[in-house]
Amino acid sequence: SRALRRDFVSRPHTHTHTPANKMSNINMDICPPSASFFGMIGVSAALVFANLGAAYGTAKSGVGISAAAVMKPDGMMKSIIPVIMAGILGIYGLIISVIVGGNINAKAGYSSFQGYAHLAAGLSVGLSALAAGLAIGIAGDAGVRATARQPRMYVGLILMLIFAEALGLYGLIVALILNNAADSNKPSCAIEH
Repeated sequence: SRALRRDFVSRPHTHTHTPANKMSNINMDICPPSASFFGMIGVSAALVFANLGAAYGTAKSGVGISAAAVMKPDGMMKSIIPVIMAGILGIYGLIISVIVGGNINAKAGYSSFQGYAHLAAGLSVGLSALAAGLAIGIAGDAGVRATARQPRMYVGLILMLIFAEALGLYGLIVALILNNAADSNKPSCAIEH
């Protein structure tokens, strides 16, 4: 053990360092390896936050549906609208996750611009769907309970839910625009000689 340690200490340490541009033809200043990290965070943020909104909207309005169904069992299927609208929010996040995830290609060169744009797209749809899920859950819970007592409240409930759902739709539209901008305006990652 001492002989090995002495031998190791006495030998000079030589590092063979290959420059990044000899390993590949990708400009690491424009397209660093960390760029794909931001894109992947965008993918997961879209799905996770959208599903959090969908889960909260489903759970909160489901409690109201259960309480209202005790008083009026015939109106249960009519009162299921908030749960359906909350579930659609999760689909928004899934759509952006699949689209953005399919556009991340580190081998072909993935720029910082693309990574940040995909992160912004994921956060846009994810946080919008989370906010919409909170609104759908709270409005759906109160609206379903009110509709069980006064059936004329149903049209008002549907209008509240439509405008709450629109918040998630706005996030989806902006996320699609950001994804399109990331693809159409991406800089060249190739090293120019």
